[in-house]
Amino acid sequence: MKAIVHAGQSGLKGLKYKDIRDQKPGVGEVKVRIEAAGLNHRDLFIMADRTEQDVPLVIGSDGAGRIEAVGEGVSSHPVGADVIINPCIGWESADNVPYVPAIVGGPSDGTFAESIIIPAQNAISKPAYLSWEEAGVLPLSALTAYRALFTRGRLQQGEHVLIPGIGGGVATYAMKMASAVGARVSVTSRSETKRQAALINGADYAFDSHSDWKESMNGDTVDLILDSIGPATFPHYFDIIKPNGRIVTFGASSGDRMEIPMRSIFFPQISIIGTSMGSSEEFTAMLQFMERHLLRPIIDRVYPLQDTVQAFHRMQKGEQFGNIGIRID
Repeated sequence: MKAIVHAGQSGLKGLKYKDIRDQKPGVGEVKVRIEAAGLNHRDLFIMADRTEQDVPLVIGSDGAGRIEAVGEGVSSHPVGADVIINPCIGWESADNVPYVPAIVGGPSDGTFAESIIIPAQNAISKPAYLSWEEAGVLPLSALTAYRALFTRGRLQQGEHVLIPGIGGGVATYAMKMASAVGARVSVTSRSETKRQAALINGADYAFDSHSDWKESMNGDTVDLILDSIGPATFPHYFDIIKPNGRIVTFGASSGDRMEIPMRSIFFPQISIIGTSMGSSEEFTAMLQFMERHLLRPIIDRVYPLQDTVQAFHRMQKGEQFGNIGIRID
């Protein structure tokens, strides 16, 4: 079968569209014929950390498809069922931190392939109202947004949330989810096109990331900030966050290190909270939330499997608004 395999070099140069050996599901496993998959920034991080000594790896953690075979002991998943892949394996018992494996099905089995073998419990019924492309891009970024907003950020109806750097999958899911529960949503972007797209898709207010934030907010303040950028925007947060406000951080696209004005934290009693992806329990809750509000992913572009490298270049340049999908025909 055809797949996107990473081997031989770090980064995108190591990606190849090639044939790999097809396999049969083992005990407690199912084989899913992938219809669509989705890109994540963590795919780029995984490839950047790999070296020429590492074994070949099929990239991809997001996907949706149809069960085409089941292994011994599997009775809950009929052949022909439409499923979305849950990439979670639950909670790490040591410190109660949610954990998502780098690749769903093991060291040589990711979603950028014509089929994948996964544990049966990771095959979840696909929401019927979603297209294959919408279901395929959903899992990781929607899960990350849900946990950041509700588990860690404790967002409530009527609160005001700011999402800097709108455009990627997590940010656009968070924008739609926050709007769905009756929160006010402000976003920032350097791109006028992205700011306008955000206003069309649920944001209440959008302003330029390079502006004076306090001036741009016209004296308004926010209860919650979802930070995926880090040093480039973090100093602005203390100008527009309310006393007792929360900053939930899940990324560092502008770097890992910065100085924080301590008095700006302890005098107004600001909480800085870390988060990353989510648990199986939160994945189930996220899907129920999406279905209850009939939320759909924003699809930026969909590429055929053989053009996956081109798709990653678009993500790497930050050109997308929403999720980038891969269609596997």
